[in-house]
Amino acid sequence: MASELKYFSGLGNHFESESLVGALPKTQNSPQKAAYGLYAEQLSGTSFTAPRHEAQKVWLYRIRPSVLHEVFQPLEQPLLKTAPLAESPTPNQMRWDPLVPPTRPTDFIEGLVTIAGNGHVAKNSGCAVHYYFMNKPMNDRFFYNSDGELLFVPRKGEVLFKTECGHLSVKSGEIAVIPRGMKFQASPVEGYADGYLCENYGANFRLPSLGPIGANGLANPRNFLSPVATYEDKTGKFKLVTKFQGGLWEADMGHSPLDVVAWAGNYAPYKYDLSLFNTMNTVSFDHPDPSIFTVLTSPSQTPGVANVDFVIFPARWIVAENTFRPPYYHRNYMSEFMGLIYGQYDAKPEGFAPGGMSLHNAMSAHGPDTEAFLKATEASLKPQYLDKTLAFMFESNQVFVPTSFALSTPHRQKDYLGVWRGLKSHFDPKKR
Repeated sequence: MASELKYFSGLGNHFESESLVGALPKTQNSPQKAAYGLYAEQLSGTSFTAPRHEAQKVWLYRIRPSVLHEVFQPLEQPLLKTAPLAESPTPNQMRWDPLVPPTRPTDFIEGLVTIAGNGHVAKNSGCAVHYYFMNKPMNDRFFYNSDGELLFVPRKGEVLFKTECGHLSVKSGEIAVIPRGMKFQASPVEGYADGYLCENYGANFRLPSLGPIGANGLANPRNFLSPVATYEDKTGKFKLVTKFQGGLWEADMGHSPLDVVAWAGNYAPYKYDLSLFNTMNTVSFDHPDPSIFTVLTSPSQTPGVANVDFVIFPARWIVAENTFRPPYYHRNYMSEFMGLIYGQYDAKPEGFAPGGMSLHNAMSAHGPDTEAFLKATEASLKPQYLDKTLAFMFESNQVFVPTSFALSTPHRQKDYLGVWRGLKSHFDPKKR
């Protein structure tokens, strides 16, 4: 399902795709009569007056306009939450074992579970962290999110996204971003899929600035893929679901909304293979800050401070001399929500399983557990390749608030602090 289009959101690049020759107007966006009897419709991802280098929009040339649906009615989904949350923030370090998949037939919308959130959706600030499960396709249901863009981090199984701009197939080790307002279906390719999901209320994700790293480090724009135009002309009984200011709403409609024959612009879904990330690391001493592993960033109004960063810890060489090589013990201005896609995380060899999660809020101390500390301080410092591992972090300038579900679920590790209780004092004033 990979596209021939190379694309990155937020750089101002313009792309075009048509599934019927001549469906795209050549001289203007909205001619008096579009080709093939299509309707011209614009989806704006930023305000009309955004700076040119940040402005995002896509022109959709579709069989029927998006206004053709019935009245939206509230739809209950009790485990899906939106910031601001009613619960209180906590300084306590938290960790969760993998959640148990549902046994009943569950599509993407039904399988969403919110773990934590921050900021305020009505103020376009902050984000929410969800876990998704799906064991059946969406069939005659379609979804779009009015509250923010969606960053999917698959853990298990492959997901087929059918969107207004075309199809994307995404599996473990890859990510996908669905823009705010973009209609889509998400279905498991082989019967089951689960993974992590960041709902970004703030500025759209983009590549971080590279500064002294230079032009070729971290994620390369040429490796981001968007779909080619693929349309379906279906009539029948369909449901359109939207998330709007925290609530789910559902409307009847008589056709598939994935009826876009051609599109043009810079606001489209995209995917990225995380194995193509060009990891930066030290070749001398000391563990570098995790910011060097940033794939995508959503900036805040303060320069250099992220609304939310998406950071990965992939397979890589570690060669630092005379250095404690795992992440050092630290207390941060930023808050960290972490997940493990596969393998073993070097700072937590036990208790942090693929599908698990951890939360370390602002200024809450964290770092390697006792086993990792002892191993790292006694290890022979030869070049080491960390293989078959992929962890990630959603790092935000706002404190994450866990949901009631996250606080009460039996999958929350009740004695997470126990991983550090074996750390003893080695202080000896007589021994330098």
